[in-house]
Amino acid sequence: MKRHAATILLFLCALALALAVYQLFALRFEAGDVYPEYSSLRADPLGAMAFYESLQGLPGFTVSRDFSTTRRLPGTPTTYVRLAASRAALETVPQEQFREIEQFVNDGGRLAVAMYPVGSQLRLPALPKPPGQTPEKPRISPYRERWGLDFSVINLERSDDDAYVPVLVENAENAGAPSLPETLEWHSGIVFKNLHPDWKPIYLRGADPVMIERRFGRGSVVIATDSYFVSNEAMLFDRRAELLSFFIGPNRNIVFDEAHLGIAETQGVAALIRRYRLHWAVASLVLVAALFIWKMSTPLIPARSGEDGPHYVTGKDTAAGIVNLLRRSIPPDRILETCFNEWKKAGPLAGYGKAQIERAEAAFHRRRIDPSAVQDAAAAYAEITQALTRNQ
Repeated sequence: MKRHAATILLFLCALALALAVYQLFALRFEAGDVYPEYSSLRADPLGAMAFYESLQGLPGFTVSRDFSTTRRLPGTPTTYVRLAASRAALETVPQEQFREIEQFVNDGGRLAVAMYPVGSQLRLPALPKPPGQTPEKPRISPYRERWGLDFSVINLERSDDDAYVPVLVENAENAGAPSLPETLEWHSGIVFKNLHPDWKPIYLRGADPVMIERRFGRGSVVIATDSYFVSNEAMLFDRRAELLSFFIGPNRNIVFDEAHLGIAETQGVAALIRRYRLHWAVASLVLVAALFIWKMSTPLIPARSGEDGPHYVTGKDTAAGIVNLLRRSIPPDRILETCFNEWKKAGPLAGYGKAQIERAEAAFHRRRIDPSAVQDAAAAYAEITQALTRNQ
């Protein structure tokens, strides 16, 4: 019973520890700051969970997240949302992926990109050039060559607490979307330059576009240089429903890309179990393991009660063992004769003289003739011993 109590106590302690760890992780993830900025999984002001859940609550909309590392775009007419995109990511996109994006939008998809806000241009010191080396011609990025657009940064002013001050951007007159807000607060200094004529400016910072749209076949691409307007903070303090509706477009299937933010699904055992629906197989293995542990800790045969338990015999020394052996093998009326014959064989080796041996034989024969004396083996042994110890 005590062993079972210890096992139950250990199990309860392990369960309490698991619940405490789970609660700790739950509190950490509820705070939201474990995810990157502008992630749809982040619940604090810098996340975009409110925007995601708002779309998810609309009737007829299908909203999901993309955690795959293959970067394959959906095949059906879908709006693929990428928030907090960087210029470096656009510059490293290969030509093959640009062709896939064009195929996606030509088939009716919409690519909605909101870039990570940058307040000022970071200028790195120029590295000295090795003598005699011809500088390489800068490589033209695919988005510049294929889509006809480029970026520049107009620095934002800083406030007294060293924070960037947002600027006011205006709705372009030829945007074709009169329902959009006339002005917006823009939290990024990135602007578009050298645009292809097919790009349509939506919002302008002075004469420089900060949000643009372009048609490709049956679909379109919209790019904004700021992601603040989709953040949880903007949903609370500066919500612009018309702008969000324009950003998403007419499609009812919405996919938020989380993989480019580093939240990717790894192809581990857990992912394979979820993909192939092996939950019952894992549950069966856990059940077998639990039964094995139970079998090893508790015998299947019931324990015997204390009254029916085996009676253990206390061990004895060598002399007691010889006595028990003699009692089982030699009849009582022959014990004296057997012992004397064995002693007689070893008598000369024990250092006894001839006279001592003769006296012992005489005592033995006297006892042997008398039937009553034979029964008293102890008295006969004492007489023979006395004959041996008598002085010659």
